[in-house]
Amino acid sequence: MNTAESRSTPATKERRATDRTGFGGRSSRFWSFLAAVLFVPAALAVGLLALSSERAGRCLTYGEQCGSSLPGTLFVWNVGVSGVACVVALVAPAVRVRRVALIAQLLAECVALIVILSYA
Repeated sequence: MNTAESRSTPATKERRATDRTGFGGRSSRFWSFLAAVLFVPAALAVGLLALSSERAGRCLTYGEQCGSSLPGTLFVWNVGVSGVACVVALVAPAVRVRRVALIAQLLAECVALIVILSYA
């Protein structure tokens, strides 16, 4: 038996396993960073999808049906919330706080993408 294993308690082993796997520990930092990095290409893709709609095409081509615009305030608030949640998920020492921040970040990013898509 390894001496390091004999000294560590079962709770310590469980905590180390949580830090390496699942949505807890270091992997929540990884997922938060990945979601933040992939948000920009996703927003560009959803923006192109919105511009390919019939209404947006008529607006760009003929200047017709341009009545509604992107709700900028809602979009900016969601991007801001996702940015703050990303920072919290990256720097918070507690696993539970990082998990909640990651979930808040993902929800805010999804709502921001839906706001862009609603322009179509």
